[in-house]
Amino acid sequence: MKNTKKLLPSVVASALMAGSAQAAISGDTVKLGYLADMSGTYRDLAGPNGLTAMEMAVADFGGKVNNARIEVVSADDRNSPDVASSTVRRWVENDGVDMVGGLVASSVTIATTKILEENNKLAMISGSAASSITNEHCTPNHIQYVYDTYALSIGTPTAIVQEGGKSWYILTADYAFGHAMEADVTRVVEANGGEILGSIRHPFPTPDFSSFILQAQASGADVIALANAGADTTNAISTAAEFGITQSGQTIAGLVVFISDIHALGPEAAQGLQLTTGWYWDMNDETRAWSDRFMEETGTRPTMVHAGIYSSTMQYLKAVEATGSDDPQTVRQHLIETPINDMFAKNGRIREDGRMVHDMFLAQVKTPEESTGEWDLYKIVRTIPGDEAFRPLSESKCKLITN
Repeated sequence: MKNTKKLLPSVVASALMAGSAQAAISGDTVKLGYLADMSGTYRDLAGPNGLTAMEMAVADFGGKVNNARIEVVSADDRNSPDVASSTVRRWVENDGVDMVGGLVASSVTIATTKILEENNKLAMISGSAASSITNEHCTPNHIQYVYDTYALSIGTPTAIVQEGGKSWYILTADYAFGHAMEADVTRVVEANGGEILGSIRHPFPTPDFSSFILQAQASGADVIALANAGADTTNAISTAAEFGITQSGQTIAGLVVFISDIHALGPEAAQGLQLTTGWYWDMNDETRAWSDRFMEETGTRPTMVHAGIYSSTMQYLKAVEATGSDDPQTVRQHLIETPINDMFAKNGRIREDGRMVHDMFLAQVKTPEESTGEWDLYKIVRTIPGDEAFRPLSESKCKLITN
């Protein structure tokens, strides 16, 4: 009896804690919203297959967290900040969405994270590139997970300048992401002894790059850099090929390139292209195993964004499970305190500014002779350690960084 009496307080305490953990999950449901470009320029890099990646994470988690059902809703933001804002506002104010994932166009992300901050909800951003998202536009309500323009500028431009590409001309998508990419590339090129001869901004999206490529060609720059993404990048590279840019001695630098872009272009057109990526499907047994499952579901290999959506969703659900709560600040603090080790990242960590720091990789597109299959497209040239790849907190303008 004596032992039983000693156990009773702890049993009662455990029961109370379990009850309070269950009560801390609002509405007995953890509701996830997937928001992305489902039909336009960025469809292939995230799009409907990003939704599949999120749903795979939910299924792998068992469909429930601490006995609370996990529900997924989705919408096409059409790369419009207005459309995205109205969707997210409805989700968080009326529909009980706890976390928004996906998020590709940086202008969309900057607009929606303001609403999430106002309503104290959380975003796990996998597709947006502007480094300002965790710098001057940081909030305590979002995490930027996969990559950003700062990290992308560290890899490819540094390598090209060191190989002799000293003079640059930049074609820039005329919105937040393109502007951030141009600024970060300019900083890196000049720091490595190169120079920017000029730049031109094109509408987003742009179906015809002829006039822009001709102006870049006329600049005489060693390197024509593409500060755009998705279909804009593939269209620009295809147009450059039509005008014989590389044959005339200029180099095309794709600054934000996905495996979906290279697959669309084919190794014949893209061979030798250097790029920076946060993840590649064929890096090891773990990435290959998950990618095989993804391909069974979608018929295609995953981009780094698809992998990031899966990983970030799993990390979010693990944090809810561990804390017994879907309170955004409780979950975010747990994420900051917990290292990330999965098929996406090893020893990844989330900083106070919301930046997930992990290794990035300088890759080169294989030649047709080197490629052994349809999706055997990259060779990894160099690993860029996370602390080198991402902006140091000492340079941060984030309002959350006080020291």
